[in-house]
Amino acid sequence: MKKVVFLLLLFTRLAYAQEEVVHSVYFEFDKYILDDKQANEVVAFVKAIDTSRIESVQIYGYCDDRGKDAYNYKLSSNRANTIKNKLIEKGIKNKIIITIEGKGRILIDDDIVDNLPEVRQKNRRVDVVMNFKPVPPKPIPGVYKDIKKDLIVGDRIYLEKIFFDNGSSKLTSKSKLELDRIARILHKYKNIQFEIQGHICCTPTFQKEAIDKDTRKRMLSINRAEAVYKYLIFKRIEKSRMTFKGYGNTRPLGNGPDQDRRVEFVITKI
Repeated sequence: MKKVVFLLLLFTRLAYAQEEVVHSVYFEFDKYILDDKQANEVVAFVKAIDTSRIESVQIYGYCDDRGKDAYNYKLSSNRANTIKNKLIEKGIKNKIIITIEGKGRILIDDDIVDNLPEVRQKNRRVDVVMNFKPVPPKPIPGVYKDIKKDLIVGDRIYLEKIFFDNGSSKLTSKSKLELDRIARILHKYKNIQFEIQGHICCTPTFQKEAIDKDTRKRMLSINRAEAVYKYLIFKRIEKSRMTFKGYGNTRPLGNGPDQDRRVEFVITKI
């Protein structure tokens, strides 16, 4: 038996435009039943696509140029229905198959064609045309003042009630009360993972980091982030959900020094 050819063409048009996939299955001369190899290729094709996004399916059967018209129309229709049944067997819904059509034979000029047997073999086929629903645009991360249920990766949580004294990374009593509240929310939404980001103010532009007056090391923003990290561990938030990092003075809010001595959460996984 001649080698069965498997062809998959994927055309992606403009962003958010309809996506079309054309899959062709080739048959032996005068055959419309799938052999094992063909069947496996159809199964692999279905597994490789997101069937939930399929909007419509069109199936067209063809024959080569030999034989009578009536016979070829029947043969091409049988080929189309063979593929339809295989798609339905593998989970494609019958209601979205909007076209099943046998096109009959494809005429060729055998005086012009160089490789007539190969051209005829390629004309003995079924084309499956799948049209997909547009991919919805991804939501854009935002900035919020509290942790909520429907956060997405990249969202920033500005902890407006957690501040630090000038040059200090020690949590104030008010900051600890706020972190107690945040810890309760984090216990409720156990799927949220995040980076704790520390920030500073009031250093020269060339000096990105400031000295922590308690440790006397130039790690103030890192120490602020770590202070929150350790306190949340104390409140039994799993270490695996958190990382911490200092950003120095590289991300000022522009609302004064008090708000730049801050810590933020950035959602890394939901």
